[in-house]
Amino acid sequence: MARETSENPGRLKQIRLAYTMTKKVDTKIGLIIAGVGLLTFGVFLAIGFAIEHPVYLGILGFIVAVLAMAIVFGRRAERAAFGQMEGQPGAVAAVLNNIRRGWSSNSTPVAVTRSQDAVYRAVGRAGIALIGEGNPNRVRQLLASEKKKMARVVGDVPVHDIVVGNGEGEIPLKKLQIHLMRLPRAITAAQVTETNDRLRALGDLLSKAPIPKGPMPKGARMPKGGQAR
Repeated sequence: MARETSENPGRLKQIRLAYTMTKKVDTKIGLIIAGVGLLTFGVFLAIGFAIEHPVYLGILGFIVAVLAMAIVFGRRAERAAFGQMEGQPGAVAAVLNNIRRGWSSNSTPVAVTRSQDAVYRAVGRAGIALIGEGNPNRVRQLLASEKKKMARVVGDVPVHDIVVGNGEGEIPLKKLQIHLMRLPRAITAAQVTETNDRLRALGDLLSKAPIPKGPMPKGARMPKGGQAR
């Protein structure tokens, strides 16, 4: 009982914090959530009166309304979070850390410049994904260099080059996770493990470098020691 009591305030605090952060970007979030809840409840209640079961449909409508409000809030909060992260160093790491399944990744870039252009790597059933953030021209050079370096150890495992951005041929940050999940499977689970082992042996993860593991405030500068090879 004591544990449940201590956890509930924590969840409520997280919800309040998420709502406050979302409202800064999505000012109509409160009205939208309330509208979804009232509309859903109203529809069920109307059906209940029509079939002469208003109490039963009213209870069911309340439950569905709460669920609908939670879904809408979650999606808009996620969209607002991506909007705040977009363009900031470490935004790709935040997305990779929240991929639920199918990909193995590290929050530390495998290549980075002093200008905070970075390339991250993820390995899954679709093969290897090299994901770059920053200036598109510099990022593409980093991707080509990293791909060439990996070619010695990954064999015929597919490598997908992804540049995060809103330009032509780029993937918006908010669509990165969906894009990765939709890539077709090309290797087995055993090959995923083998590929991960080979890449770790290559020793190109900068685990000791002072690289951001999440979004950094705009205008922050990379320490001189944080440049990749």
